[in-house]
Amino acid sequence: MEKHPTVYILASKRNGTLYIGVTSDFIGRISTHKQDLIDGFTKRYGVHRLVHLENHQSMIEAIRREKQLKGWRRSWKIDLIEQGNPDWRDLYSELSGLTDPDFYDR
Repeated sequence: MEKHPTVYILASKRNGTLYIGVTSDFIGRISTHKQDLIDGFTKRYGVHRLVHLENHQSMIEAIRREKQLKGWRRSWKIDLIEQGNPDWRDLYSELSGLTDPDFYDR
């Protein structure tokens, strides 16, 4: 399987708690968050909805962008999400092609 450096934002709900992460295995990493397989922030706060995604040419570039976004004001992050996803819909199923019903309505 080919790896793609990706920065992503998860949300608990519209305008809810946000989580910014970076990965080279988008499907696996988001699936791990959605299934609460690892104790941590996303499990503790129910942050499972993929609301923003950016692909990058290199992991260095992706990590740089992740750090930039983490330094942004909350209002800027919300604006970024709403530019590409004004309804805050969960993008995971349409981007991954997976439709596991356990991932919906969290």
